[in-house]
Amino acid sequence: MSNFYFPVRRLCSHISLTLLLCCFAAWSNGQPTISYNAVINGLSSPLDFVNAGDNTNRIFIVQQGGTIRVYDQTFNYLGDFLTVAGISSGSERGLLSMAFHPDYKNNGFFYVYYTNSNGDVEVARYHVSAGDPNAADPASKSIVITIPHPGQANHNGGKLNFGADGYLYFGTGDGGGGGDVPNNAQNGNSLLGKMIRIAVNTSATAPFYTIPPDNPYISDPNVLDEVYDIGLRNPFRWSFDRLTHDMWIGDVGQDLVEEIDYRAAASTAAVNYGWRCYEGNQTYNTAGCGPISNYVFPVFTYLHTGTAAVSGGMVYRGSQYPDIAGFYFASDVYTNTLYIIRPDGSGGWITSTQSGLASTIVGYGETENGELYTVSLNGIVYRLQSTALVPLRLVNWQAQWVNSAVQLQWQTAFEQNLRQFDIEYSTDGNHFLPVTSVAATNLPNGYTYHYQHNINTIPAIYYRLKIIDLNGAAEYSKVILVNKQSSAANRIYPTVIDNGIMNINLSESFQNINMYTTDGKQVFDYNLGGRTGLVTVQLPSLIAGTYVVQLVSSGRKLVQKIIVK
Repeated sequence: MSNFYFPVRRLCSHISLTLLLCCFAAWSNGQPTISYNAVINGLSSPLDFVNAGDNTNRIFIVQQGGTIRVYDQTFNYLGDFLTVAGISSGSERGLLSMAFHPDYKNNGFFYVYYTNSNGDVEVARYHVSAGDPNAADPASKSIVITIPHPGQANHNGGKLNFGADGYLYFGTGDGGGGGDVPNNAQNGNSLLGKMIRIAVNTSATAPFYTIPPDNPYISDPNVLDEVYDIGLRNPFRWSFDRLTHDMWIGDVGQDLVEEIDYRAAASTAAVNYGWRCYEGNQTYNTAGCGPISNYVFPVFTYLHTGTAAVSGGMVYRGSQYPDIAGFYFASDVYTNTLYIIRPDGSGGWITSTQSGLASTIVGYGETENGELYTVSLNGIVYRLQSTALVPLRLVNWQAQWVNSAVQLQWQTAFEQNLRQFDIEYSTDGNHFLPVTSVAATNLPNGYTYHYQHNINTIPAIYYRLKIIDLNGAAEYSKVILVNKQSSAANRIYPTVIDNGIMNINLSESFQNINMYTTDGKQVFDYNLGGRTGLVTVQLPSLIAGTYVVQLVSSGRKLVQKIIVK
């Protein structure tokens, strides 16, 4: 059975043909080639990537365990923005999403979506702290709405978005289990299996929301007024197109079909996406269902015979890759396949797939300028980029100590329209400083670059390249670590941790990290999964003191003490 999330349905009649033809004219006829570039590592089950829309260009990463981390526009870690209390976790529960109020820059309010300690779905409002823009005030919590979710731990929905109309939308799952036995998705008196639309307010006292006067079911006595759409199974991830304001929903299927649903911004009528009467566009359980014309079917489906869960994505509206402007991208949590959808200019759709990319993709998000990113349960945030416009191909990037300096070398196999390479370094793997800029050669067959960084006082240094093209757009290389002691050593760094981040450079593979107090009490464990190279780990909140860290694999252990401030 499909255990996670995703949707698909046909709604071409609501699309503006003029808009489609306009967008289509700018696209090539071929399928784009997409690559992922890792920009953040070492997260703990990240689920959402959000910007505040406040002109700071900061990025907020929602982690399932309850902590939201904040980064600057070049992905330097700024701190933990908030840890949401009173949540349940495990399976598909936890902190699932956040959204900033459209006027956050002035009012400081944002919203989080989570499963509470009873397992119910809950939306709460918080306020940023008065003295620190990179920290929220935990005491400012106000519960906006609680939706009972009895029995099952799965199918919780999980994505908050504000629409262009200023209303808050979120999709809820059908209550979990298989087959929606209670038929929640088709029951208008249940808020499960629905898209919900409410008007939030910023008052100091409850109630903290009202019903938008144009909600489509507001005059239907058989449907709760909060309901915007009916008939969803588990819309774990969905989005608005920031240009057209169209809605795209990834709705996870049952045993056979994953689907993506589409609702044009101009569509204001009540919509029923069909679950449990239909799974995708195939009959599932039509007992008590109406005629087929009552339901809106997906714009895209894919069949599966094993575990699958569609992770609804977003339409690309950034400026760096104009060849994919207007393309919708989505993934499956359990495979490395990317699903690509675009209008064909005649009221239909062109779909394609690309395999071989990262797996366990569970969320998509945009920066303030519209560049597109994905988050993976393996703890990594990736930038989605079109290789058609990448101005170089980097084939080698390395660093090594030679006498009292670090020798940096990188090699390209192709260059075009590049301005320069900025070398940046860090002592902790999170906060980077500039070293120098190196002009690009723009040779069609590439070039090998060398630079000597004279720095003899730091035993372990992290480096990355900032690659800048002629238009000012920038990409980052992977982060590499050079260790003055021994490039082959397994090393935990820094030994004194003051920001909650532990970096581990592994030349050998280990399965787990276990962390103990000096009196033997275990306080943390982390699955390394046999990884090597640089691993960045976010530690839980710990009391200041000395701890013992063990790197564990079959038949061997590596032990080191660290100090947490």
